[in-house]
Amino acid sequence: MNRIAKEPFQFFTRQNLTYLLGKKAKNLNALLTGIKEIPLASIYQHTHHFLEQHEYLSPEPPNDFAYWITNVLQNNALGEEIAGIDLRQFSSLKDIQVRLVEIVENSIQHDPESANRNVPAGEEFHFMGAQTFVFPTQYIANDLMEFKQCLGSVSNYSIYYHMFEAPLFQEKSRFCYWIQNSLEDEKLALAFKNLDPYTQTLDNLKHNLVRLVRVRLEGK
Repeated sequence: MNRIAKEPFQFFTRQNLTYLLGKKAKNLNALLTGIKEIPLASIYQHTHHFLEQHEYLSPEPPNDFAYWITNVLQNNALGEEIAGIDLRQFSSLKDIQVRLVEIVENSIQHDPESANRNVPAGEEFHFMGAQTFVFPTQYIANDLMEFKQCLGSVSNYSIYYHMFEAPLFQEKSRFCYWIQNSLEDEKLALAFKNLDPYTQTLDNLKHNLVRLVRVRLEGK
């Protein structure tokens, strides 16, 4: 069942430039202050970059905050709570930042002495900044069949952008937004929304996206 779109879908890709912000934390209090003050792009970098770096491996490692809290601060309970944040529940980076602050503040409230316990020199948490460059690819889909073909051809960087960055930065670049509003296919849009991108490699995610479209084209 091929559907013609009201508007074509432009596939984008992206490249990331990361850099040190010149801010570091040697204890939990300093980490909390940093999380409050760093730009939202840095929040994104520390909570999402592992998804791209481990595109062929599953399960993925936790976000940077959880890793440092667990392995350097040796605070397993707090590290597990930070690692357990379900990023799918958040529609903005500000919401993620607020949640991180809430969890760390609650931990400090229950154990104030741990807040100023310093890590050894050289093991501080270094806050990173990131600048993302987004640009169009040659792939444009005018209908569902072309969309499937493009999905199978674009790079994993493009899949990453549309599945992870678009929901937080550019709503109209989400696959499910175009499927729902331009193809007017509620069933397929819902299938895309229900797919959890955080629990699979980018290769598997790409395969599953193509599979969902193929099944829909077969009229199922």
